[in-house]
Amino acid sequence: MKKSHRFQLPSFLVLFAGFLLFWEWLRPLEQITDTGSSYLFVLYAFISFFVSYFVSNGWLKFLLKGSALLLVMDYVFLHDPFLSAEWLTQVSMEVSYNSNMLLNANWNELSPFFRSFLFLLLIWVISYLLHYWFVIANRFFLFVFLTIFYLAILDTFTVYDATIAIVRALIISLLALGLNHFYRMHRSSDYQPKYMSIWMSAVLFIVMIASVLGYYGPKMDPKWPDPVPFIESAAGHVGFGEGTVKKVGYGENDETLGGSFVADDTLVFEAIAKERLYWRIESKDVYTGKGWEKSRPFEFEPVIDNMIQFQTFDPASVDIFSSSVSVEYAEGSRLDKVPFPYGTTSIAPPETIALYQDFYSGMVEYEMGEQQYQPYFTMEYNRPSFSIDQLKNTSNEDPSEITEQYLQLPETLPDRVSQLAEEVVANLDNRLDKVEAIESYFSLNGYVYQTENIATPSGEEDYVDQFLFETMVGYCDNFSTSMVVLLRTLDIPARWVKGFTGGEVQIGEANLPSGYQMYEVTNNNAHSWVEVYFPEVGWVPFEPTRGFDNLTTFHEETLADVDQPELEEESTPEVEEQEEIEEEVTQEESEETNTQANDGNFMKVLKILGWIASGILVLSVIFIIIKRKDIHNWYLKRKWEKIKQKQDLNVSYHFLLAVLAKKGLKRASNETLRTYARAVDEKLGLKAMTELTNIYEQYVYSNKKAEWNEEQVSKLFHEMFEQVLA
Repeated sequence: MKKSHRFQLPSFLVLFAGFLLFWEWLRPLEQITDTGSSYLFVLYAFISFFVSYFVSNGWLKFLLKGSALLLVMDYVFLHDPFLSAEWLTQVSMEVSYNSNMLLNANWNELSPFFRSFLFLLLIWVISYLLHYWFVIANRFFLFVFLTIFYLAILDTFTVYDATIAIVRALIISLLALGLNHFYRMHRSSDYQPKYMSIWMSAVLFIVMIASVLGYYGPKMDPKWPDPVPFIESAAGHVGFGEGTVKKVGYGENDETLGGSFVADDTLVFEAIAKERLYWRIESKDVYTGKGWEKSRPFEFEPVIDNMIQFQTFDPASVDIFSSSVSVEYAEGSRLDKVPFPYGTTSIAPPETIALYQDFYSGMVEYEMGEQQYQPYFTMEYNRPSFSIDQLKNTSNEDPSEITEQYLQLPETLPDRVSQLAEEVVANLDNRLDKVEAIESYFSLNGYVYQTENIATPSGEEDYVDQFLFETMVGYCDNFSTSMVVLLRTLDIPARWVKGFTGGEVQIGEANLPSGYQMYEVTNNNAHSWVEVYFPEVGWVPFEPTRGFDNLTTFHEETLADVDQPELEEESTPEVEEQEEIEEEVTQEESEETNTQANDGNFMKVLKILGWIASGILVLSVIFIIIKRKDIHNWYLKRKWEKIKQKQDLNVSYHFLLAVLAKKGLKRASNETLRTYARAVDEKLGLKAMTELTNIYEQYVYSNKKAEWNEEQVSKLFHEMFEQVLA
């Protein structure tokens, strides 16, 4: 029967120190990943460590850790009563869905529920391993080294500042190593608290002295330059390496914008339409300086008779063109919103789907019945065409409910943002010209569209201010948010809008209605843009992001008289200036294309080198696994050669005992050396171990150290090692 572990304060404190070090692994998660509620993972880790130490029964350990895991999952993801029928149904659906994703190797589509479940299982396993390493095997140093290495890597290559974490981890490690050494010395004897207090007082004194010397002592400057700027420079993105990396796609939380994202061409839905459309989902109105929030919670109302009451413009004030479109969600799509084109008047779902819409944001959600299938919708919409003359001639008298909600700006917004807006629209006297000047400002002034190495504002830094004046590099969120803020500083109501761009046309699709095409919309098409309010007209979409076209239709009421040479001569300098600007923009885009091509070649070389390095690493691991016995024997032989040179019989004999133990011939605790030596000789078919043991006992137990024949003993040791390491 396995002997249960007896509680000893030193061993418990060693394990607790291990938990504190493991906590350092969990602290950065919320900054460098999209993980939320990380305190629950810390709590579960504490429970797992506690159970591993105090509970010896294996089944009871399993029950306690498993129950804690289920409670954490229930608290975060499951809203039905614990272990109720609805609760079990939801869990079974999650298991079924994620099992299907695993079988199809769709790793990116695993749900947050399942990813969190796997992470909790990992913490479960780590708690078991660390308990074994710290308390049973007394192997502490490797985990200390890995913790410091992990923190140093994060501090160098991510936004996580690990300065304090490394100091904290070092102090914990030094104290734990002192405790661990004390525990190893006293684990076989009765524990006496007074010895521990003396020992730990000395350890604390040494740690304190080391900390003071480390803090106040002289420090050499770095000998190597920071590798991050070099890597970014080689990729053409110098200086913008901050921010977290997210997967592109529609998400509801926009409180903190910034950071890079990785592309994802996973299909979200297919649309059959006559033209490419922007697919609107929602708008937000409160800019915080870091991102966007809503000024009021969602108030979803049922959509009655499929009729959509939410409209961004007044149909009586604009020209409209009626059309229809159908949308079918892709298999596995987890989008529970209904994206719709501008001017949508009705959305017809299947009978088992109910629609709900929030009037203020425009968001439409659907709820399905018990039958599970891919949703599809048919929509009727009136495509608007806005009159340029009408937009230019609208008044600046906005309704109070509009100005109260869509002119909001944080008090911390730097003054230079509003100063820039004033400079951009100087000498312009109507709202449309001002809006278009802001919209085109980014393309005409060197701003770059980029999805990697995007900065995230820190401290009191403003998101828009950082983009406008420091980085000048970003993606749609940077451009659209900046345009809204610039317009609001000019007292022009504007709001931030999210959804999807039109997608890619699928050539050769059969059985489509005449004049229609199929568009595939993926996560890569997730996008944000701007809506600006014009009195007597409504909200008009604009597209400030460089490289994206505004799909909004504009028309002129009157045509210019071509038989007016005076006007043509007067406008010639302006035309020439515009042509020069367009030529400069074309040249910049050409240079940018060349840069992107060079970047692509550089990334290809890196990828090839990465594959080569990975191949070498894999072959090395395979070689080590195959030759591990030979490598281990070579190491033992080299160590024996060093020991043999010392000509110390005592050290040589104990080294032989250690080698025999590693080879499966371990001496029992109640076994005498002579009995053990005879058993070894019988196993190996030798007499050398018995002879060596006799010589060793005479040498150790003789009142006068017995003399021994060095050549004979060396020959016996050689015979033993040749047989054991064969």
